[in-house]
Amino acid sequence: MISDEEFLKQLKERDKNEGDKLFSGGLDSQLAVCVIKEQNIDVIAINFVTPFFGASDRTRKAAQALGVEFYNIDISEEYIPGVLKNPVYGYGKNMNPCIDCHGFMLKKAGDMMPTFGASFLITGEVLGQRPMSQNKSSMNAVEKISGYRGYIVRPLSGKLLPATEPELQGWIDREMLLDLSGRGRGRQMELAEQYGITDYPSPAGGCLLTDANYSGRLRQYLQVCGKPGRQELEILKYGRHFYRDNLLLVIGRNHSENERIQENTLDSDTLLKVADRPGPLGLIRPFGAMNTSNLEWAASLVARYSDAKTMNIARVKVFSPVCDDEQILNVVPAKD
Repeated sequence: MISDEEFLKQLKERDKNEGDKLFSGGLDSQLAVCVIKEQNIDVIAINFVTPFFGASDRTRKAAQALGVEFYNIDISEEYIPGVLKNPVYGYGKNMNPCIDCHGFMLKKAGDMMPTFGASFLITGEVLGQRPMSQNKSSMNAVEKISGYRGYIVRPLSGKLLPATEPELQGWIDREMLLDLSGRGRGRQMELAEQYGITDYPSPAGGCLLTDANYSGRLRQYLQVCGKPGRQELEILKYGRHFYRDNLLLVIGRNHSENERIQENTLDSDTLLKVADRPGPLGLIRPFGAMNTSNLEWAASLVARYSDAKTMNIARVKVFSPVCDDEQILNVVPAKD
């Protein structure tokens, strides 16, 4: 294992034209690939996955259309405790630790450069597009966190930023980089037409941590579960959520959500459904011992959202996702 200083020294001595690209599949990300590929530089697209963001089929197809290798890498195990819960630079409006997140992903991508034979990193960031995370101060912070200062190329705003090592070494022609800045999308749209890019998502972003409702759910979940894993957090995307004592109750709002809740059930969860009337699937996730009172409370809420809500007594089936253990509770449906 070589030291960071030795690795950076080796980078300076290389002349291989290849770059690791953090690839979201968004328009800016695709344009950054096109700008760099015009210089006959091979690009490897890396998309990191957590419960909050990650590749979709659309992202994979975008990489395929650009003719670049695509790698999808799950970083949840390190990201949740190391970035989400302890961001050095804090959060944005919600639970989005954007500066720490970008720095962490660039560090991960940089550490993979020897594996892929790459010499520098590429991102689709545009100076000033996001006031909090894409200004010069934030970009400097990101480089500091990454440990690869000078080896991060931002092709869309390159002419407005200090020259990077790949430019100084002659691997990249600075004159072929762009000078985009600000929140306007006009030039990006023109470039998309020029490069023949027709399929890209809206610029709203795909990170759940920027969503106020999701962030609220996540905060509450972290209060009762200090060390959640990737699969555990998937349930936050679906249903109505209720907390009581040391348990979470999730109730589906439609057939599709019932299916998603079923798919994301843990072995330790308990499922509930009204026995003889149409209604939602309920899921109890305990964070400690569960008593009869809490079970009856959950069953009454599940009945409340079913066709049994006007009945004096509803029969609710309570069962395990991993065995045939099942019981029927007779409960009064909860009132509005």
